Amino acid sequence: MDIGVAIEKTKGLIVFFKEYKKDGFQKAMEEAKEIADGMNIEPTFREVRTTRTCEPISGEEFFRRTYFLYIMDSAISSFKARFEQFRLYEKIFGFLFDSNKLRTMSENELMRSCLALEGYLKHGTSRDIDGRELYLELLVMRVALPKAYSKPMEVLQFLLRMDGCYPNAWIAYRILLTIPVTVASAERSFSKLKLILSYLRSTMSEERLIGLSMLAIETDMVMQVDFKVILNDFASRNVRRINI
Repeated sequence: MDIGVAIEKTKGLIVFFKEYKKDGFQKAMEEAKEIADGMNIEPTFREVRTTRTCEPISGEEFFRRTYFLYIMDSAISSFKARFEQFRLYEKIFGFLFDSNKLRTMSENELMRSCLALEGYLKHGTSRDIDGRELYLELLVMRVALPKAYSKPMEVLQFLLRMDGCYPNAWIAYRILLTIPVTVASAERSFSKLKLILSYLRSTMSEERLIGLSMLAIETDMVMQVDFKVILNDFASRNVRRINI
């Protein structure tokens, strides 16, 4: 799966979970009752005790508010966070995702996209591609490219057969296809949590746990921090002056 397909799938997942949050609880309840019946378990919720000041609430409604909506909100939030990174890639490389879109772009729009990609792939005085040369190459390539080739991998195979006729496009498509669709950050995070939250630290507060987890996950970044500057700043902000 390339990143263009991943972006479309992520959009669809976000829409699906939003709709499922609205009217999916009853369907989930029906499926859960069928599973419970198959396991010879009574499909009922334990009633929730409430104080006199609170209105009575059924066990099913309590489960919907406390668990179902919470899980849906967490899922939607996670997908939106991932989608923000995908949106950045779409903004920069979007004109290369589909050759059909590339063919329908105006020349001014194509030029802006090529120059923006040059700026993104630039570090100091060095750059991976020349935006204006890429623009000229794509003008020719979108005419010479067979209409059956639409995905980035198919375009890259076409460029490979051209043997260096489109040098900037060759580099741009190779960079596009090396952007990871999925990452192992979630697995690494859970591994770090197991190391930090041991039985000796079972009473650690959530704020402290999050802080230590971020320090452990972003070790490379932390090692570049000058702690003397941080300590001096902390000391200056929290100094107590007492007149004796």
